[in-house]
Amino acid sequence: MANTKSAKKRIRSNERKHQRNTIYRSRVKTMVKKAEQSISSGTPDDATVREAIRTLDKAAGKGIIHKNNAARRKSRLMKKLNTAAA
Repeated sequence: MANTKSAKKRIRSNERKHQRNTIYRSRVKTMVKKAEQSISSGTPDDATVREAIRTLDKAAGKGIIHKNNAARRKSRLMKKLNTAAA
């Protein structure tokens, strides 16, 4: 258990950051899932794919996910989109 005042404050701030990061990670997963569903439905929607890529970039920019993780997910998403379009 934390003894110092600064350690107690750190626990509180870490909890706030954890809540914010969880919300953003969930949003990323939802957008990617929606984009993949639109691709697999047979009529790929570019807007949903763009929105998913945008949320991935935002999460990487805020440090919630690693930039290479975002790049990998975007690459896989575009690969699925291009194979579906072809």
